Amino acid sequence: MEVINPMKNKNLLVSPSPHIRSDRTTAKVMGHVLIALFPAAVASVVIFGVRALALILFCAVTSVIWERLCNLIMKRPNSTGDLSAVVTGVILAFNLPVTLPFWMAAIGTFVAIVITKQIFGGLGQNFANPAIVGRIVLMLSFPAAMSNWVEPFYNKVDAVTTATPLVSSNASYEELFLGVTGGCLGEVCVAALLLGGIYLFAMNVISPAAPLAFMGTVTAVSYLAGEDGFYQLLAGGVMLGAIFMATDYVTTPITTKGKIIFGVGCGIVTCVIRFLCSFPEGVSFSILLMNILTPYIDMFTLKKPIGGLPGEKKTKEVKENEK
Repeated sequence: MEVINPMKNKNLLVSPSPHIRSDRTTAKVMGHVLIALFPAAVASVVIFGVRALALILFCAVTSVIWERLCNLIMKRPNSTGDLSAVVTGVILAFNLPVTLPFWMAAIGTFVAIVITKQIFGGLGQNFANPAIVGRIVLMLSFPAAMSNWVEPFYNKVDAVTTATPLVSSNASYEELFLGVTGGCLGEVCVAALLLGGIYLFAMNVISPAAPLAFMGTVTAVSYLAGEDGFYQLLAGGVMLGAIFMATDYVTTPITTKGKIIFGVGCGIVTCVIRFLCSFPEGVSFSILLMNILTPYIDMFTLKKPIGGLPGEKKTKEVKENEK
């Protein structure tokens, strides 16, 4: 029998997996995310003024700087071109009040990029969403500055502080939908966030499983707890977290079933923190907790390979073959 030498047969290509490749690069995916974030960025500038734009750009630029410095210090290839650092910076800015000092924002981007992402190996190795960790560190370190909300359309001369809708509970559905309320830069305008989410769904960048499970659980649990479920859905950071942070490729489950479990868990934890704890908002903490549980969710929801055996049965078969 003639043995085919793959080195001499140019029609036969031998290579390791994966054998099916896509032209969708990380930079292209992140580019789509930035496009989806654009409506909320524009809304934040309209609602909170030019300083909102300055804070968004500052977080994006410092994130890229931290990433490049880590590349140089750790002697890794330049990874700033994949745009993941830019996305992290913009999402972190969306989780900040417009009045936050720039030096505090720089600490947030440092924690997000250096501590959460690069120290663990870079993109694809981080255990949690970098922007969420950055925000939580800022919340715990500078609680006063991170809760200094101003009224929409304020001016820097006589800015008036206000409470978020989750604290005051006096905003209308229309105000919540259009973003005419106090809050973080990117979380207030639900209309802009939905527009970005629809774009991501249409471009097949994210699955609707986790966001819909997250939103549905918050609404249902809120009604069960005697609260206005629709109000709880529109107020605070649920929409921002569900669409742009609970859909992160690295820190969320792989399978559809796992994504649903992840979303439901985020919704339950969010409601528990909102209704039973001292913090008025629980979105960031809920996503961080579920990020930590993601490996275990994947373990129990990953499908069995074709021709494969369940773990226990496979182990027994391997031992028998070894004998």
